[in-house]
Amino acid sequence: MTATLGAAPATRHRIATDYSELAAVIHEHGLLERRYRYYAVKIGSVIAAFAAVWVAFAVVGESWAQLGIAAALGLVLTHLAFLSHDAAHRQVFHSGKANDWLARVLGSLLTGMSISWWVRKHTKHHAKPNQINFDPDIEPTVVVFYPEPDRERGRIAAFLMARQGWWFFPILIVEGLNLHAQSMVTLVGKAPVKHRWTELGMVAFRWAAYLTTLFLLLSPGMAAAFLGVQLAVFGVYMGCTFAPSHKGMPVAPENSKIDFFRRQVLMSRNITGPQFMTFAMGGLNYQVEHHLFPSMPRPNLRRAREIVMPFCAERQVPYTETSLLRAYVIVVRYLNKVGLVHRDPYQCPMVAGFRPRG
Repeated sequence: MTATLGAAPATRHRIATDYSELAAVIHEHGLLERRYRYYAVKIGSVIAAFAAVWVAFAVVGESWAQLGIAAALGLVLTHLAFLSHDAAHRQVFHSGKANDWLARVLGSLLTGMSISWWVRKHTKHHAKPNQINFDPDIEPTVVVFYPEPDRERGRIAAFLMARQGWWFFPILIVEGLNLHAQSMVTLVGKAPVKHRWTELGMVAFRWAAYLTTLFLLLSPGMAAAFLGVQLAVFGVYMGCTFAPSHKGMPVAPENSKIDFFRRQVLMSRNITGPQFMTFAMGGLNYQVEHHLFPSMPRPNLRRAREIVMPFCAERQVPYTETSLLRAYVIVVRYLNKVGLVHRDPYQCPMVAGFRPRG
């Protein structure tokens, strides 16, 4: 943990112990203990749903009703990705190796993406969420997530950027294809990849079996439509789940120094709603608690919130939660506002106090 630079010694000590105190309470309540029964039922249910989709695919045969099956497959694959995410965070088993293999089977073999690629990217995000040049999830691509006043833009680019919030969600239609492409580029690239050949074999087998099944049993046009719908649903679902967690929250300048506890709370947003919300978002509706305790099993996050929220209030650390619809509105407005910035130097007010002093 890194204390705020320039703070008084007593303040630095308090900041440095905040997370330790919170972690001690979490441990006392047993919230980091494994939940084997929960995950056995959860994994079994999702794999059963995966099998059921393919049974339905075989029964329906060559019919445009297959597009509904494709949409269902996209939903199920997203839940497999959620479970792979949990395993990669060491939430399922005590054994790191067992978690790694579960994440690899669910993520690489069944979902079709390299888990090593995802872990490398996601670890950087967890280490410094929403910090410029550290968090890969806010790197400028088609969408710009923080103002870049020094970048020159043509008239068309400026017009589109000023409205990027409106087309952020529609562009998620191709996010599924983008994720798979990034994964494959990493696997066949020159950079070191843990278990490269194992994952490459899993991903290649999965795609070969998937595409062969589609194009053998369906006409080429229908098979292509099936694949397109499945990838679109997968991309939109994934994007709509992850975007509300951090987009529109404070973005920290590259040189910010923030202690771990405040960094994770300030940059994360929880989504309120009924218990179904946890199912629909794979537990990522409790983003604050997940970032503070990444290895905490998914079903324990709700109970952790009851401890974390008053703890933050006592220390006057803003704890953010809102409805899913409200979060989407915030994301759209924030992205449009970012797109309108051309000249003013960027400084996030909420994290300005954490800049190094010198």
